[in-house]
Amino acid sequence: QAGISQWHFQRIFKGLTNETLKTYIRSRRLADAGRRLETSRERILEIALSAGFESQESFTRAFKKAFGVTPAAYRRDGRRFKAPRKPAIDAAYLRHLHQNLSLEPELYQQPAMLLVGLQTRFYSVDSEKNNLGQKLPALWQAFLGRLHEIAHATPGVCYGVVRQTPEKTDELEYHAAVCVTRVDALPEGMVSLELPAARYARFTHRGDATLVDRTVNYIYASWLLGCGLRHSYGADLEIYGPQYDPHSEHSVLHYAIPVQEPSAPARDDHRDG
Repeated sequence: QAGISQWHFQRIFKGLTNETLKTYIRSRRLADAGRRLETSRERILEIALSAGFESQESFTRAFKKAFGVTPAAYRRDGRRFKAPRKPAIDAAYLRHLHQNLSLEPELYQQPAMLLVGLQTRFYSVDSEKNNLGQKLPALWQAFLGRLHEIAHATPGVCYGVVRQTPEKTDELEYHAAVCVTRVDALPEGMVSLELPAARYARFTHRGDATLVDRTVNYIYASWLLGCGLRHSYGADLEIYGPQYDPHSEHSVLHYAIPVQEPSAPARDDHRDG
């Protein structure tokens, strides 16, 4: 057991390999099948089934899509394995990927937060169903256009709150929100959420906000693996303060993850209104 959630594992894996876990597994199986076509006399159907395909036809389609030739033609032509060999994800490989990385966050204690905003669900870049580009810009446009409707808001900072769904699927829950001092009544279609006090590691992202995923990949695939702390399973925070300007190359935003000692129990931040 890795001791991390499915989403956090997928996030770390994507940061390390630049592939989704599903894509990596499929390409590894196809690469292994290619070697067996080279070196064995097994029937193509047997190779297809052992590689996890339901039929020879589905295996043939996937193999041709990946390598430009059918399995039968690959074997018949005697091509000496031109399919890319995927590296095994072992300790030596991970150490190699982590050399010469020194970015360090600010560790701080975040007080409990009461927020109001708009909510959606989305599939992140770690999923083959990735629809982040369709869901989040539209949500932010709608939220910013209605920001004036939120009473008792703390000015100057907006938050993107990222957390797992209660069902623990690979779909994520996202809030575009602002802190409030109290909630009397919610504007139509908006929700409130409470986040408990927590220790956070806050990273600074400078420049193009659309490239923030590179910062997030570093956090999960490098820093978190070697910092001696672990993700608490609470909500990640995108922090948009006065220095944020989506039209400036000098824009600054922050991405913060909740962290705790490895021995501490995991949390559940789902307390919504």
